[in-house]
Amino acid sequence: MDPSPHPLSQFVLKMHSRCDLACDHCYVFEHADQSWRGRPTVISDELLDLTARRIADHARAHRLDTVHVVLHGGEPLLAGRNRLRRAAQSLSTALSGVSALDLRIHTNGVTLDEKFCELFAEYDIKVGISLDGDRAANDLHRRYRNGRSSHAQVLRAIDLLRGPRYRHLFAGLLCTIDLRNDPVTVYDALAELSPPRIDFLLPHATWDEPPPRPDAGTSATPYGDWLLRVHDRWSAAGRPVGVRVLDSVLRTLRGASSLTESLGLAPVELAVIETDGALEQADSLKTAYDGAPGTGMHVAVNSLDEMAAHPGITARQQGLDGLCETCRACPVVRSCGGGLYAHRYRSAAGPDGTGPGDFMNPSVYCADLKQLITGIRDREASRTPMPHLPLDDAHLAEISAGFGGADAVDRLARHELTVNRELLAAVWHESTHDETGTAAWETLAVLDAEAPGSVDAVLAHPYLRPWAQRVLRGDGEAGRIAMRGVAELAAAALLRSGRAGSVTVPTGSGVLRLPTLGALVVADAASGPGSASGPAQVVSGTDEGFTVRIAGREHTVGRKSAADPAWWGRHRFELPGWAVALEDTDPWRDAHGYPVRARLSTAEAENWHQDLAAAWEWIRRELPAYAPGLAAGLSVVTPLREATAGADISSAARDAFGAVGIARPGAPHTLACLLVHEFQHVKLGAVLDVADLYDPACERLFYAPWRPDPRPLEGLLQGTYAHIAVVDYWRARRRTAHGAAAHDAEIRFARWREQTAEAVDTLIGSGALTGLGERFVTAMGETVATRLTEPVSADALISARRTAADHKVRTTARH
Repeated sequence: MDPSPHPLSQFVLKMHSRCDLACDHCYVFEHADQSWRGRPTVISDELLDLTARRIADHARAHRLDTVHVVLHGGEPLLAGRNRLRRAAQSLSTALSGVSALDLRIHTNGVTLDEKFCELFAEYDIKVGISLDGDRAANDLHRRYRNGRSSHAQVLRAIDLLRGPRYRHLFAGLLCTIDLRNDPVTVYDALAELSPPRIDFLLPHATWDEPPPRPDAGTSATPYGDWLLRVHDRWSAAGRPVGVRVLDSVLRTLRGASSLTESLGLAPVELAVIETDGALEQADSLKTAYDGAPGTGMHVAVNSLDEMAAHPGITARQQGLDGLCETCRACPVVRSCGGGLYAHRYRSAAGPDGTGPGDFMNPSVYCADLKQLITGIRDREASRTPMPHLPLDDAHLAEISAGFGGADAVDRLARHELTVNRELLAAVWHESTHDETGTAAWETLAVLDAEAPGSVDAVLAHPYLRPWAQRVLRGDGEAGRIAMRGVAELAAAALLRSGRAGSVTVPTGSGVLRLPTLGALVVADAASGPGSASGPAQVVSGTDEGFTVRIAGREHTVGRKSAADPAWWGRHRFELPGWAVALEDTDPWRDAHGYPVRARLSTAEAENWHQDLAAAWEWIRRELPAYAPGLAAGLSVVTPLREATAGADISSAARDAFGAVGIARPGAPHTLACLLVHEFQHVKLGAVLDVADLYDPACERLFYAPWRPDPRPLEGLLQGTYAHIAVVDYWRARRRTAHGAAAHDAEIRFARWREQTAEAVDTLIGSGALTGLGERFVTAMGETVATRLTEPVSADALISARRTAADHKVRTTARH
């Protein structure tokens, strides 16, 4: 059989056909299709292995990048850990070297415990939990058979997933709408649990069995109104959590794909494998009529190519052509997509009530979906460009053009400080506190009220965020790392404030880290962030400096004391208009993807000082548009280990605002290039922390002229923005260099301006930029366009285009 034009990439694998709750709105047990009654209770190991092989064969034949599998039921946890492990093992083994596996489980959560979570962590199984809101809302439907509430058990499961140990497994919450529940109350109850995503589901219904509309009043669109109230609450809160239906509407309104099969025109690529091995269509069809999901196929008999060619599957792969005339003529059809296929069913399609039943009808929620889509569209049209962006239009224009003055970058820096504060608070609330940590936290709180500048200076440290993220990801060392870090921050803030006092700090292998100040090393084996805690230290602030008492010994560090060889002070340089520090003591500086240099000698630090001064002077003279923003936002340069081949190495860590990593190059003008290039990444990273410039669900890869491999959309956006500065660097170099160096600079200027312009066009044409993102990238393109008008010699242009063409051919051939 010829491969299907739309191979299947999403699979629902039924692990157990029964449930421990008796939810009266369940489409599996309470709707028209009752096939569950004749199914085996649990899928067999043999069927799991066979299913995994079938999926792998299909993925191999169609070269699928990723296969998505949801372990489902009934209630899948009832299958037990051994059967779930067998499913994960079979799928992982079969797909190894074939496709990536995105493995998830949807559960009511009432029996979820740490043993299940350990299994899910072992196989990276993401967990979605069903919850309809607060207890009153949830108890309308989700009860045990004896009528007992399940709410407390579900919250216990969610608390388990919210903890640092299993947070990475939490996929989100699924909530079925009931109009009797207040939408704002429901949203607030769910959002308070900090899920990564909320999925609001319309109750399954058809034209034969319309959805309940209790107390709808005079509104003809109560479900659309309900979701719009959620939208307004969500937007007013700054959209802190993904909401699948709302995100899908926003995406489809700008021409991107939906995140759910219930909206949009993207082809459905889903198959269900039941506990008896039957291959079926989407479970939602169980609401239409008995046997509606059936295909007559079985995993032991039929290939997934055969399943993909089934008329019920292909009917939902035809886009507009698969919709009725009413839908095709609708102005919001590209967002709505006709609604969920099951919701279109009518048993008597003709106007006289006769004729065969079919799905060639508008959704029974047609008016509600139109109300929702047009309501969001109108609200988006009236929104300010980015109300929560800490930049006004003038500052945003500066940065989107590729530059950004001191005030614009300072606003970004202030926002990143807020992010660091929130992360520190999260670390505190998610960690177990000991006496040392509690005392340090209290010191920080007092200083924040009485000397906030000293606290801000420490919390703005670029490597606070990598430390906090390590703690929040959770591992065996998280608790120790958390309390030590809090104490280190408190001690550094106390010393900066100049106030007398003391903080006890646990140390690792005798190393006392004081962020933004330096480190006291009193043992030979300073082994970094994961080392074991040493004895507690007492840091005392005095007018003269500070003292540290550790292991029965006292160290004095201050202006009037003799230099203590154990003290590794930070190298900080005051250049004209720019204060910058070399970071060579903080263990969390290892965030740039390259090995960092060990502690610099005095001579090495002075060499850096001279090169930074010369590079800064070059930037101020030759690239003046970049200087004010760089001075306002770049406070730390972390020395990286030099490459053995002599190549220039530099990096900006996405989560370390204010820092760049650089291996010291051979010439100050090269250092100038690396500084402005990497600071572009720093700026854009801060913008992306608060502004949605692109659709994060875009999974396509794009050709990047400066890379040997295709890049995801954010990677291309970052590289393009950084190369505005690269273009300007070579533009300046061809003015200042002489002879062969000037000619080489002209060739590079010619190449990078054209290829950066090409990358801008790729971004604009991706279809994955938001409205703000399109404006941002358009402004980038306008800057590059002005460089394209500058004359270059014919031979430089020919050489540049030949190099660019060779790169594209090699990259395309390789990938």
